[in-house]
Amino acid sequence: MPTRKLQRRREFGTVRKLPSGRWQARYLGPDGQRHKAPETFDTKTDAQGWLNLVRADIERDHWRDPDAGAINFEKYALRWVEERGLAPTTVDRYDGLLRLHLLPAFGSKDLDEITPPSVRTWRAERLKATGATTVAKSYRLLKAILQTAVDDDLLRTNPCRIKGAGREEADERPTATVEQVFDLADAMGPRWRLMVLLGAFASLRPEELAELRRRSVDLDECSLRITHASPELTNGRRVTGDPKSRAGKRTVYLPDFLLPELRRHVQWFSEKEPDGLLFVGERGAPFRRSTFGRKWRKARTKAGLPDNFRFYDLRHTGNTLAADTGAKLKDLMVRAGQSSERAQLIYQHSTAKHQRRLAQGIDTEVRERLREAGADRSEAT
Repeated sequence: MPTRKLQRRREFGTVRKLPSGRWQARYLGPDGQRHKAPETFDTKTDAQGWLNLVRADIERDHWRDPDAGAINFEKYALRWVEERGLAPTTVDRYDGLLRLHLLPAFGSKDLDEITPPSVRTWRAERLKATGATTVAKSYRLLKAILQTAVDDDLLRTNPCRIKGAGREEADERPTATVEQVFDLADAMGPRWRLMVLLGAFASLRPEELAELRRRSVDLDECSLRITHASPELTNGRRVTGDPKSRAGKRTVYLPDFLLPELRRHVQWFSEKEPDGLLFVGERGAPFRRSTFGRKWRKARTKAGLPDNFRFYDLRHTGNTLAADTGAKLKDLMVRAGQSSERAQLIYQHSTAKHQRRLAQGIDTEVRERLREAGADRSEAT
């Protein structure tokens, strides 16, 4: 029986020796294009071994166009933001993070030139230059953009691999005492007094205050109806739309001591038409962060509050005060316009005053139950 000649397996790709003496490997990819190894090799065996690995990737359907990641990061990132359909405030925030923190380091690079070591170096340098919270936000944005590049088959893996780098550990925000809130309101003057009081005792966000109108006010019920918000972008433009969360549309009932303040402000300072703004400047212009900020800084100093006390911390103060009344978590969430329990729990600090009140409540409850049971526990009663 004649011996069958073994058929030699067809070679994948080609190798050739260059004038330099090194070896180059080339192959025809699944895309019909000819590709070459990104580096040359010392020996023919090394070049052939690299081709064998590429062939195995193709057979396992793991092959990726080696030139796919040759896309400029800045162009890809800007398109990423544009295609997300994000809220104007989010776009504004992402633009700032890109402009100030990401593009200076990665803007001129292609996607496949961003490596884990370069990300680690960038983060270490940023931590020296700015706050940890800002670096965490920037890192999360970078990771999200590059993860989309992975999903688009432009990168094999995401180079953002630093555990915990996107987690924010912001410092505890300061709160004001009730006396300090009134001192702030007094220092801000009659026109802006109510805004300070509502920021604290109604837990309203600045963008919600900016969009309050006469029709939002119910003097009979001593309440405010929150339906819209007007956040101010970094360029000074306000964008009016729905509140921050779905729970943001709500009715906020005010403590009775605010009713005279509310009546006086509506009569003296609000725009006169039914749909007029509740808060406007001396010249009738809508509330602006820049002009308000100058007054705020002076009032803050006069009230003895720290320089890092922001207007938004009035909301923090109000939410903490509401939590200290012993209200149910759901009631606190409705009042603050929050959709998640996690957001409200941030404000439920366990202060010494609250703990004493809690202990007194337990004491009262135990004494009452012992009396009902007719127990003789002199040490408890």
